[in-house]
Amino acid sequence: MSMDKSMNVLIVDDYKTMLRIIRNLLKQIDFNNVEEAMDGGEALSKLRTGNYGLVISDWNMQPMTGLELLTEVRKDTRLKTLPFIMITAESKIENVVAAKQAGVSNYIVKPFNAETLKGKIEKVLCNA
Repeated sequence: MSMDKSMNVLIVDDYKTMLRIIRNLLKQIDFNNVEEAMDGGEALSKLRTGNYGLVISDWNMQPMTGLELLTEVRKDTRLKTLPFIMITAESKIENVVAAKQAGVSNYIVKPFNAETLKGKIEKVLCNA
């Protein structure tokens, strides 16, 4: 199964620089329909009104964490199967476990490059 690179991707991070980095990495691997949200609440309202094929969210955000966002997404009947990749600076095993239990599709530890991102996205989208 090939990836649909024209799909809408929502990237969520409360740090503008990180949003720019992720957007640039996505562009390098030919994902150009990228929207941004600065926090979980904004992300949720975009997800509920828009049409996205993938969410890439940071874990550490205020006031809603990436994990809380993921939990909300999984509770929403329309969004519950949406591929969701979590980015974190922490590779703590309990975080990975918590994210897995919450239904995360995949997990990326910072710092990462376009190749890593591409591999994770392929895993998520081609095994969906």
